[in-house]
Amino acid sequence: MQKTNALRILESAGIAHQTYDYDVADGMIDGLSVARKVGKDPEKVFKTLVTVGKTTGHSVFVIPVEFELDLKKAAAATGDKYMEMIKARDLEALTGYVHGGCSPVGMKKAFPTYIEESAALYECIVVSAGRVGLQMELSPEDLCQISGAVFRDLI
Repeated sequence: MQKTNALRILESAGIAHQTYDYDVADGMIDGLSVARKVGKDPEKVFKTLVTVGKTTGHSVFVIPVEFELDLKKAAAATGDKYMEMIKARDLEALTGYVHGGCSPVGMKKAFPTYIEESAALYECIVVSAGRVGLQMELSPEDLCQISGAVFRDLI
């Protein structure tokens, strides 16, 4: 398996994690399909979303795959009044990751990161490991620590 930036960062920090490869040949890379493919409860599989606020700039949100980000709650979490999703075409240039393979760990630049508070209920959650077809499982507390994230109500 080719190491991603996210996995190198976890390993260099000594953070316990497990990886899951999944087949992408069928084109089914949406969150619920990925949860099925890695055999995990969708409540414990999280997607990484990048937004831009009017005054606060870019932020990263990590939420369960079966939910949508509440942009009003996202704005409130950042202290902004207005928040919108970035365009998919801008994702790679901004983060270094492609759509479907965006990890909250190891982006080109560190952005303020917020994790849906329900993640704290679980021993481990699953997020992208930095490429389409690869997920990583780790404790939500370790994810907060390595990404500088905080838990917030986002959905």
